[in-house]
Amino acid sequence: MRDGALRRRQAMTTPPETSDAQAAPGPQRSLPWSGWLWFSVLLVALYAPVLAGMIREWATVEEMGHGFFVLPVAAYISWRRREELRRTVLKPSWWGLILVIWGFLQLVLGTAGADFFLTRTALLISVVGVLWTLGGTALLASLAFPLLLLPFMIRIPLFIYSQITLPLQLLASRVAEVALITLGIPVLREGNVLELASQRLSVVEACSGIRSLLSLAFLALVYAYLFDRKVWMRGVLLAASVPIAIVANSARVTLTGILSEYQPRLTQSFFHELEGWSVFMIALAALIFTHRIANALWRLARGRRSSDAGLPG
Repeated sequence: MRDGALRRRQAMTTPPETSDAQAAPGPQRSLPWSGWLWFSVLLVALYAPVLAGMIREWATVEEMGHGFFVLPVAAYISWRRREELRRTVLKPSWWGLILVIWGFLQLVLGTAGADFFLTRTALLISVVGVLWTLGGTALLASLAFPLLLLPFMIRIPLFIYSQITLPLQLLASRVAEVALITLGIPVLREGNVLELASQRLSVVEACSGIRSLLSLAFLALVYAYLFDRKVWMRGVLLAASVPIAIVANSARVTLTGILSEYQPRLTQSFFHELEGWSVFMIALAALIFTHRIANALWRLARGRRSSDAGLPG
């Protein structure tokens, strides 16, 4: 009797640890693969038409050809960080479902309005929501850079695209006009049209530079991540990709004008595409050169700070 009363008294004073643990499960280190598989199947089924449209665009629209590489590169970068991901303590959060629902509503709105940008960004929002739901903010932080690359799979909205391409067309035409006149080749420019003695060259949207700009910006981020540990270098190379792409495209238009005066056949079909690839490789080399210059300036500045710190006050 006395022992039974003592046990009852201890049970009343002992905190209910078991019930608390069941009500609020603690953090986990392994991703719940069953939940991830379930969400993945739902996302693929829900966004299948959107994914099919994106793939068709990557295959047919030249400025989006890099879209095929975005997801594999993001997956490779995530795999490179697998040790960090293993050490990440996951804290699933129901707040992520808000983003999943938001993505679904945006998908419905974009489908009803035939707006490809809304439907495709809805996919990215849903993916972030799923990761947040299953892994919490710690998982999102670990995958921040791969997730940052995913928007490169999506084409720029048409209303923004048209606002960008026309100024780039005019800029490339002006630069080509000045360069050709400097080289002694007579040319008359009307807007984005160059009148040469042999033929008329029109700087169309495909020659505006937006194609190389998108691809070069994507490569700038990936290159900075793989070959430099300094986070700020990614922003430097991303910003540098804009003037590099513009200058490279202007050089391409100028080269086309020169070739049209001496070898017009080199400005058509296969040779024109080869010229574009060659100029793009030169732009990529300029990006790598910019990286080396930025590193040299950073080392020089760091050396000066170290020497100043060593001087007596």
